[in-house]
Amino acid sequence: MTDDLLIKGGLVIDGTGRRGEIGDVLVRDGRIAAIGASLPNAAAQVIDARGLAVTPGFIDIKTHSDFTLPINPRAESKVRQGVTTEIIGHCGFSVAPVLPGKLELIRDYLSASAPWLPFREMRFPEYLDTFPATAVNAGMLVGHHTLRLNVMGMEARAPTAAELTEMTTLLEEGLAAGALGLSTGLFTPPSSYADRDEIAALCMVLGRYNAAYFTHIRDESNGVIEAVEEAIDIARTCGVHVEIVHLKCSGLDNWGKAGRILAMIQKAQDEGLAIDCDAYPYAAGSNPLKNLLPQWVQSGGLEAMLSRLALPETRARIRTEIERDGLNNWGRIPSWDCVQVSISPYLPQHAGETFGAIAAARNADPVDAVCDYLIADKGATRVLITSIAEDDIREIVRSPLALVGSDGNCVADYGVVSQGMPHPRFYGTFPRIISRYVQDEQLLPLETAVRKMTGATAAALRLRDRGLLREGWRADIAIFDPADFRDRATYAEPHQYPSGARTTVLVNGAVVVDNARHTGALPGIVLRRAADGTVG
Repeated sequence: MTDDLLIKGGLVIDGTGRRGEIGDVLVRDGRIAAIGASLPNAAAQVIDARGLAVTPGFIDIKTHSDFTLPINPRAESKVRQGVTTEIIGHCGFSVAPVLPGKLELIRDYLSASAPWLPFREMRFPEYLDTFPATAVNAGMLVGHHTLRLNVMGMEARAPTAAELTEMTTLLEEGLAAGALGLSTGLFTPPSSYADRDEIAALCMVLGRYNAAYFTHIRDESNGVIEAVEEAIDIARTCGVHVEIVHLKCSGLDNWGKAGRILAMIQKAQDEGLAIDCDAYPYAAGSNPLKNLLPQWVQSGGLEAMLSRLALPETRARIRTEIERDGLNNWGRIPSWDCVQVSISPYLPQHAGETFGAIAAARNADPVDAVCDYLIADKGATRVLITSIAEDDIREIVRSPLALVGSDGNCVADYGVVSQGMPHPRFYGTFPRIISRYVQDEQLLPLETAVRKMTGATAAALRLRDRGLLREGWRADIAIFDPADFRDRATYAEPHQYPSGARTTVLVNGAVVVDNARHTGALPGIVLRRAADGTVG
């Protein structure tokens, strides 16, 4: 008898897209030791996987769990979906570096995204070195918002040569320590103040380090085509891998554009450019409420914004611009009933209410209600915005070009991270792909869906030995019943784990979820990029 673990009799789906086959998987010392039709049953622990799918652990390429992993290292809402690896620090929002004297600025800026996270001054190498033990593996990105805040604050201008050099130095420091790349959030200040030349200059640095560029593009609504063209241009000009994150066509005027965008990405790939995209399978997105307003509202920082929002002339200008252009980055929506309070640190009693209902209850104009709410909640409100067409979601889900990313935090149904009403994607993204689009709608085969969530994602990230079931590779493994692996989280009741009483998840060979119960194990590691660009 050994300390081996044998997963016996499951439908082994290796992550390449190939048809699954009934077989066994032997795990030894954190790695896959053997895969075969009938392996000897001499292991210390045997998992009966008959009737279950055995797949690589899902790789969540697009998350913000850097805001919650340090205070929720068990990562329940993710690992119970079969997620074994998260890529964090997206949309320009990284919690490091934080230079001396910049702590309050960055904490205030990220208050709507990380209301419970304790911030501290630290450089990026220290951030990686001191990241706590967690249930999942984590790869980190350096955020462009955070670079700009450290160097320029909320200045609405191009950087000076000295400021660009300082941002470059901070980026290089993170890359040298093993950061996977740079993330931008070009849709909102201060990243939106950066022109194409600034982004290209930083991406040239990525090229020297064999690192990647992950972008929340400049506009996901009325200017989405031009924004995708900008991302493709960066891939062509700088020679770096570009990941367009949470691809969507937001707002009534932009529904139906997904096919055109996917064709643009395919053409770029055919040209030889390294470019990918990912998406979540929901009609609603999530963002800080302040980001829905015209970009000039945030100029000068939090206190300036809150003072500005109290002025009648500010509200009149906001109202005029929203009537003309729709919400910033989200476009035109049917009504303010499509904007729902998700997390509200100072007004928690309103979680789950829409701004249509809040305005009606106050007998107020919706823009006035939004401005008053932001002031009372100190700018920290986070909302859900229903603005995406289901047909576009299907177009993206069935496309082999598009990977899967939740854009969600790891939370739980207890403790501090159970507060508020987060997006149901925090709990349901990966089982939703399988239950809704594989099982119910038969939009794509299970093996194709698994590839989009494992092998194809690992290839985009250049993970060395994860993402496939292959002998010698890391034993990040998800075991589940495809017929009983359903997302249960809803907008009204988001804090619900997926169904599936037999779901078991291994991270680096350790059982973290055993028949849908968290074992308390924290075997995840920080993934670092090597000089050749591979990650492990």
